[in-house]
Amino acid sequence: MVKVVVLGAAGRMGRAILSVCHQDGEVEIVGAVEAKGSSAVGETVFGVEVVDNLSKVVDKADVVIDFTLPEATLSNLEVCVGARKACVIGTTGLTKQQLAKVEEAAKRIPIVFSPNMSVGVNLLFKLVYDVAKVLGDDYDVEIVEVHHRFKKDAPSGTALRLAERIAEALGRDLEECMVTGRRGMVGERKGAEIGVFAVRAGDVVGEHTVVFGGLGERIELVHKAHSRETFARGAVRAAKWIKGKSAGLYSMWDVLGIS
Repeated sequence: MVKVVVLGAAGRMGRAILSVCHQDGEVEIVGAVEAKGSSAVGETVFGVEVVDNLSKVVDKADVVIDFTLPEATLSNLEVCVGARKACVIGTTGLTKQQLAKVEEAAKRIPIVFSPNMSVGVNLLFKLVYDVAKVLGDDYDVEIVEVHHRFKKDAPSGTALRLAERIAEALGRDLEECMVTGRRGMVGERKGAEIGVFAVRAGDVVGEHTVVFGGLGERIELVHKAHSRETFARGAVRAAKWIKGKSAGLYSMWDVLGIS
């Protein structure tokens, strides 16, 4: 049995993760945490009271699952390190400096960190690398991602990871070649560009399209998430996998055995 504390318990992802945990016979929910001042604090979800501080419940956990905001994630991570608890992090929008703090924490505790914990998306991470490697510089690369109107960061962490994998395959520096907007007389497209564009509309859970455009043909790889449950199931799978692992920074590829 894996004992889990879920952070951001009242959020869209938090609720989905709690539901999946409750349905999983190998997982026990031992804590749920929300931000101070949240109306959810004090409520009971799946048999546990929602509290406003991870420190109040962290000792009960084997694994802490965090899908919150960058600043909250770093604060929670300090608590996990102090209590020597494993952590699964799906928070997106972290800066390079914040990512460095996650890497530093992973020297002391086991962490699964991924911008997207869907099995299908992680397969897509591998596919785009392989396709880019074969097609090379003769094909233009554009990524379009669509998410719900409430998403705070753009482009999505998943789109950025897709761009990183393609840049790695093509030997490009993503910081130099990524384009996130075009307007006006911008001139012909530069061959080395990797376009990454964000669309925000309605309640779209998440869609990512990677376009490899050549002269005379186009290849598109598409992933569409129909429900947040797909991400929640990946997070719970990661929580079960990481229990008992040694300190280190792991990805969903490690969880899924993708090489």
